[in-house]
Amino acid sequence: MKYAEVAVNSPIAQRRSFCYSVPLCLDVDVGQAVWVPFGSVVLQGIVLRTSSIPSFEITKEVIGVITPSPLLSLVHVDLALWLSTHYVAPLFDSLALMLPPGFERRLVTVFHLPPGSRDLSQLNEEQRRVVCFIGENGKISSGELKRKLGRRKAELVIGQLLRHGLIVKTQQLGEVRVKPKLVRYLKLQAEPANAEAEMVRLKERRAYKQAAVIDFLLKQAHPVPLSDLRRTTACTEATLNSLEKQGLIATVDVQVRRDPLEGFRVTAMSLPVLTPSQEAAWQQIRVGLRQRGQGEPPIFLLHGVTGSGKTEIYLRALEEVVRQGRRGICLVPEISLTPQTIERFVARFPGLVAVLHSGLSLGEQYDEWYRIKEGNCAVVIGPRSALFAPQPDLGLIIIDEEHEWTYKQSDKSPRYHAREAAIRLAELSGAAVILGSATPDVVTYYRSKQGIYQVIELKERVTPAGIASLPDVEVVDMREELKAGNRSLFSRSLCESIQEALVRRGQIILFLNRRGTATLVECRVCGFVLCCRHCSASLVYHGTLKKLVCHHCRYTSQIPAFCPSCHSRQLKFLGVGTQRVEEEVRSLFPQARILRWDRDVAPGHKAYKELLDKFRNHQADVLIGTQMVAKGLDLPQVTLTGVVSADTGLNIPDFRAGERTFQLLCQVAGRAGRGLVAGKVIIQTYSPGHYAIRAAANHDYEAFYAQEIEYRRQLAYPPFSRLVRLLFRHTNAGVCQREAEKMCRAIINEKNRRGIPDLRVIGPSPAFVSRLRGHYQWQILVCGTAPVEILSDMAFPQGWILDIDPVGVV
Repeated sequence: MKYAEVAVNSPIAQRRSFCYSVPLCLDVDVGQAVWVPFGSVVLQGIVLRTSSIPSFEITKEVIGVITPSPLLSLVHVDLALWLSTHYVAPLFDSLALMLPPGFERRLVTVFHLPPGSRDLSQLNEEQRRVVCFIGENGKISSGELKRKLGRRKAELVIGQLLRHGLIVKTQQLGEVRVKPKLVRYLKLQAEPANAEAEMVRLKERRAYKQAAVIDFLLKQAHPVPLSDLRRTTACTEATLNSLEKQGLIATVDVQVRRDPLEGFRVTAMSLPVLTPSQEAAWQQIRVGLRQRGQGEPPIFLLHGVTGSGKTEIYLRALEEVVRQGRRGICLVPEISLTPQTIERFVARFPGLVAVLHSGLSLGEQYDEWYRIKEGNCAVVIGPRSALFAPQPDLGLIIIDEEHEWTYKQSDKSPRYHAREAAIRLAELSGAAVILGSATPDVVTYYRSKQGIYQVIELKERVTPAGIASLPDVEVVDMREELKAGNRSLFSRSLCESIQEALVRRGQIILFLNRRGTATLVECRVCGFVLCCRHCSASLVYHGTLKKLVCHHCRYTSQIPAFCPSCHSRQLKFLGVGTQRVEEEVRSLFPQARILRWDRDVAPGHKAYKELLDKFRNHQADVLIGTQMVAKGLDLPQVTLTGVVSADTGLNIPDFRAGERTFQLLCQVAGRAGRGLVAGKVIIQTYSPGHYAIRAAANHDYEAFYAQEIEYRRQLAYPPFSRLVRLLFRHTNAGVCQREAEKMCRAIINEKNRRGIPDLRVIGPSPAFVSRLRGHYQWQILVCGTAPVEILSDMAFPQGWILDIDPVGVV
């Protein structure tokens, strides 16, 4: 008898697998998707391993296979097991990262009527309406009822009907969300000579439309789509049915690929000549790539200044890997960067590039996933989720802008970091890793200093004119501007530089990491601040909408005529966002053509590309944006970059605030001067003496790192320890606080029981956003050399979220 350890798609399963016996009639292997009984329902599962000895005495049988062959490779199964252990995450959640898009089918609650007659005379109108609605449809899902009646009313009526036994509640698997796309094609069934003779007879019988169809198909060498036939002949369904019954034509469903790059135009590029610095870096990487099978696969940190030509090194490394018969994955931090990356990669690997990200339709994601699995792609490009693409014969993983915190998944389980997962995947598959950045993560750079990673430096900027220097940076002390009577958003220096750039037909980027027009609305009499109903956050005024918006839950509100607290009409709009910057630029420079790039104007990946194309084609002079404009964009016509406020991220209660500020400033500064004209950068700040701002102004990563690593060493923060953030959420403030205090005591007791001296427990305390979407939030921070070991053995009630190695401790 064969037995299988299966990860089951149920929240009850958590990090456990379950043993099932495999019937002799089924051929089951590791990585295969199967149907298994779980309690009273049948659920999806993934086989983790098989054995001739059961891990549990009493086992149930696997009911059937979902796929005839394994969906996951042994490497991906091992990676999922590592993710579940390393990030204390449910096992199936970890496996789900690697499954085909749309594969997961969650249990859906449905209601149907019990057998027999029912007395509805005692029911009110709403209850009778629900019973009749269920009776007409046979069964109805909980979601459909909530959409029809509203959530609260549906829950009330359903509860009443269940108590009276008038409806029955069951669970079933949700509908299949995506399938291969099939297109109806037509072809001649009869021999050409017979078809021509039949066409003549059809014309004699005045069946002109049928004759036109035969005539069209006779001219085609292959089957044609039904849409093409109808467009040409204007035939009806009845016409086609008649021809099919006569045996003259046949229809066939053909699977077609939904191509996300359809219509994507690529300009041919000549192979650039490497600079001496690039050549030295490339030779070092090539030697590492050619030493396959000789010890541990190499991990390279490509530390190159902005515009130093890191992408060309990536491309050459991929070419080398492809020559060896292997393939690669290239990660980018944002969907918005994908089009620009694709252009260069498609030009170098035509027809061999796949794209995977959440901005694609589910059908496009599905088709790309299977295309990758079949080995038809040399390289996969996308954000962090693309790391788990089923790329066979993996030889290289590239993480561009590896310092970006978007590589950390923080919104759902498993809360993994793509960089750490990539390194583990490389270990399992024997692939090399290239981490590229102008401002490496402090932990990454520390590891390179320890010899764990091989650091390769590119210190020269490469432009179309050759090797160039980095842009000059001017730091403007906005305190001095106020003393001089300048209360504008822009310093005198920035205003003069914008005017000069516009006269010279250069392009300008203005950066501010805040959306909206005013970040808060305050009463000048009593100090009341207009806040969100559901979150402990001030509402942001958006001038384009003429509304107040919560940036956490998207709650919107009209601007009140008076203060809700003291009824004063003296409401003041305070703070600055990108919309306010746009208004100021339009007022000061009416001749300038302006684009704004933030989530309000560019919500999708297609909008990103359209906006970026406009700016690259010089259809705008000024680009105003949030952090999106700081991430790896190559815009050769930009000669001036202005940071409207460098202080927005400095005062957040996060030990990485200085690091993030330094990285953002360096990356924004790096957008200027990448073409034929030298660039200039102006940083406006009220903290000109801050070490992160001083280092960014001098393009001096080493100076920043020396100061930052010393602070981390003194406070025993990463890389000298690991952090875990435990977050509890509840709709009741008192319950939330008490549960957090109870859990904190449990952790301290466990720490004392084990006698762990270097484990620090910080908290409990309200989270930085203490209420989010109607739920109060309390957090506990656990800091030590191995905090996961103590937490992985503890039980956490519902409502707790564990974030291992968080990137934002707020």
